[in-house]
Amino acid sequence: MCDMDGTLLDQDKRMPPGLWPLLDALEARGIAFAPASGRQYATLAALFGERGAHLDYIAENGAYVVKHGEEVSSSGLPEPLVRDVVTALRARAGHGADTGTVVCGKRSAYVECTDDAFMDKVRHYYKALEVVPDLDHVEDQFLKIAVYDFDGAEGTAEALGAFEGPARVVVSDHHWVDVMAPGVNKGIALEALQRAVGVTPAQTAVFGDFLNDLEMMHHAELSFAMANAHPDVKAAARHLAPSNAEQGVLVVLRALLERLDQDPTYA
Repeated sequence: MCDMDGTLLDQDKRMPPGLWPLLDALEARGIAFAPASGRQYATLAALFGERGAHLDYIAENGAYVVKHGEEVSSSGLPEPLVRDVVTALRARAGHGADTGTVVCGKRSAYVECTDDAFMDKVRHYYKALEVVPDLDHVEDQFLKIAVYDFDGAEGTAEALGAFEGPARVVVSDHHWVDVMAPGVNKGIALEALQRAVGVTPAQTAVFGDFLNDLEMMHHAELSFAMANAHPDVKAAARHLAPSNAEQGVLVVLRALLERLDQDPTYA
């Protein structure tokens, strides 16, 4: 189970070139590789190209779990709550906050702001994206609301604190804040995927770097924080991996495969 931004992807958000032969080696041994990200499912599948349909995914920070193209679990937000959060964000923007809002549904993500700087950020994460005149009139099954704050995520997270309880407000990046259903996180999603795949925490390795990866660390015996990880993630993980700039995920996975080859009982 592997986070993407700050973990697998490099500083320029590119796939490490050595990933593809490593995926072949994992598949040959019957080991599933599963990206876990705040990105939407369509974006994640597209990143992996032809392999995309054959992988398992935790998308939308745990709100949507997919195994080989089939839904394993999903956790949505009620429409009235989505409207209330969007209204609060509009009001905050009206008072000068430099933010943009993405309403994330199963079918697509939706924005009403088309500011170039905001859209440049959004397109990195949402391949299925629709520009709509009014977010209040979107019809979909809502998984998450994502907010990009150009001044830093903390301000938006604090402003949305009133929604804690009916929703869960999570800082997922230095600039991104996610509003999700209560109880949704990557750790709970990992549990659902483990049941679907038929593996235990003892048979699971996870990699992460930021606060939205914390819960994953408690559901795998092989938990790795990247060298560039948030201090809280390093404290929660059992092991430390080299940074994403050093292709730390690949370094660790190669070492684990080498150990497995030497001792087949290791798994």
